[in-house]
Amino acid sequence: MNKKILEINNLSKHFENNGSKISVLNNINLKIETGKVIAIIGPSGSGKSTFLHLISLLDMPSKGKIKILGKSITDLSDNEKNKLIREHISIIFQNNNLLSDFTALENVAFPLIIRDKDYKTSTKLAEKFLKKVNLGHRLNHFPSDLSGGEQQRVAIARALIAETKIILADEPTGNLDNKNSKEVFSYFLKLKEKNKIILIATHNRELAKKADYTLSIFNGNIKRVNV
Repeated sequence: MNKKILEINNLSKHFENNGSKISVLNNINLKIETGKVIAIIGPSGSGKSTFLHLISLLDMPSKGKIKILGKSITDLSDNEKNKLIREHISIIFQNNNLLSDFTALENVAFPLIIRDKDYKTSTKLAEKFLKKVNLGHRLNHFPSDLSGGEQQRVAIARALIAETKIILADEPTGNLDNKNSKEVFSYFLKLKEKNKIILIATHNRELAKKADYTLSIFNGNIKRVNV
């Protein structure tokens, strides 16, 4: 049975710039069920990344509430927020955010290691996930040795291995060729069967068509659209 583990009520976000208030999101209301892949589209600067940052607890709303697993994020202590992120949210950033002193294998194993899984088990699973994104031959390479597309696939494998309820992806296929983009997106689609929520910000409308539905952000508002 699908559950609404992500609820957004009257969410607004603005930024201050030289004394002026710049509104990015205005009174957003959403309830998202598990077992869904949702594409988020919109022009550059429309607020797609800001929206994902708010859900990932990397930023806080100016107004309104975000509830994850029934908990309002603004009511949580820093320790509670960190625990929620560690156990329930995986993030794939546009710039990958890989650890430069760790190999590809160690980067992917990292979410398991910080949960106190032993190193051997963690790296064995990491190898499996790197092979899923066609990087079995790059296990012991550092991020600086990898192309932009390879780094992105390492970041995707790291998000997948964490087995969290919510996966947030900001342009996850932006550095990938068409073949790898389709393969990576197919991994996200398979995760639906594990009752996860996958939110993907993308400019790729062909991939957006494969999602369960698409949300468009424009002028601070979000609405469901056909692509």
